[in-house]
Amino acid sequence: MSAASAFASAPLSRRALLARSGMGLGALALGDLLGGPGQAAVGNPLLPKEPHFPVKAKHVIHLFMNGGPSQVDTFDPKPELQKRGGEELPDGNLKTERPTGALYPSPYKFQKFGESGIEVSEIFPHVAECVDELAIIRSMHADVPNHEPSLMLMNCGDARLIRPSVGSWLTYGLGTENQNLPAFVAMCPGGYPIQESQNWQAGFLPGIYQGTHVDTKHRQIEQLIENIKNDRIPRSQQRAQLDLLATLNQQHLEARQHDVQLEARIQSFELAYRMQAEASEAFDVAREPQHILDMYGPGTQARQILMARRLVERGVRYVQVWHGAGQPWDSHDDIEVNHRRLAKQCDQAIGALIKDLRQRGLLDETLILWGGEFGRTPVVEMPKKGSNQGKINGRDHNHWGFTVWMAGGGVRGGTVYGATDEFGFKAVEDRVHVHDLHATLMRLMGFDHERFTYRYAGRDFRLTDVHGKVIDALIA
Repeated sequence: MSAASAFASAPLSRRALLARSGMGLGALALGDLLGGPGQAAVGNPLLPKEPHFPVKAKHVIHLFMNGGPSQVDTFDPKPELQKRGGEELPDGNLKTERPTGALYPSPYKFQKFGESGIEVSEIFPHVAECVDELAIIRSMHADVPNHEPSLMLMNCGDARLIRPSVGSWLTYGLGTENQNLPAFVAMCPGGYPIQESQNWQAGFLPGIYQGTHVDTKHRQIEQLIENIKNDRIPRSQQRAQLDLLATLNQQHLEARQHDVQLEARIQSFELAYRMQAEASEAFDVAREPQHILDMYGPGTQARQILMARRLVERGVRYVQVWHGAGQPWDSHDDIEVNHRRLAKQCDQAIGALIKDLRQRGLLDETLILWGGEFGRTPVVEMPKKGSNQGKINGRDHNHWGFTVWMAGGGVRGGTVYGATDEFGFKAVEDRVHVHDLHATLMRLMGFDHERFTYRYAGRDFRLTDVHGKVIDALIA
């Protein structure tokens, strides 16, 4: 039976087709199978797919302020906190990671912006200019006040167990529009955030859906993406080597019952080969006109946020932009200086991203998510040896109530949803758990989060596990 007749007679899986047709991955020329125009669609897990229902959003840019930005100093103004600074909370402080004391007023001023009149902190003036595009959720809450589990919850939907990241779920469900670039890119300047590559892991999904880490402190493509170029042999010889390697790997696959890790490794070889032609151009922001470079501003944050726009413009499905290695927004002390400095590094570029996507007609199809793994307390963190250097001018972690915002991608702009208490400590009105955020994000991307599943270890898993509700008020 030929491959064509085998495929036409009944729907077959990739592996069944390969087995029945008697073809190995090498014989099928895997490099062409996984990418080139006009090639067979079978076997390519990253080809574009349709979601459950039609939506505007096609891409996601997740701006991750790792460490935990303070909601009461950014997008959740609290007049009562300003009035009663230095006082003790009447009912005592909620339990967080470290000892805390009296109410600590924000050192920043808030001002109303846009037709919506939403108040934004002075440290985000460029984002404030775009406030009518934002849907600000002021009633987020998570489970615990610790970085590691909160990062896993925000990125993977579970604080403890190994689960696929949001970007892996979306690339599994939607594929990608550009076969010559990774479907899921995680950019972090200077190294890794806390929990490292677990933040963009594929978990139990096939390895092809894992995020590709790019260290954006570098400017040269050879440093941004290691081993992207081979200066020793021509591409035609590389192609011949990969075809031979694919043939050998097929023998390994057959002997090992089609091991998924080996299969993912083969796919990564092929993607790396194809990236040589396009990655150099995609990550090269110097190709932008000067007025665009000026619009985004100087510095690493500007460069990587502009890269994010260039990637989604070229069909990359999910781009995560981390502020930096470790946990830069973790202001246990000197919050006035640190938050102002950190916001200044990214504010202009974030505002430029929203405006740039809008002027290119890409904002409707690009969902932007901004936030951290949790927020910070409205009360001051007390001195603790080895943690805040004896200073009393910072805030502890706060999972009880914090803020994230979304823009573009079918979001209802100029919206504030939910509220924390009068001091900004705990979400009390229209509370939104991280599972609810994920359910809403999936709805904006065209998926019913309850039906979007993957069969593993005898059960159907989903990003939101058995939780989550869609917040319809955030959807235009």
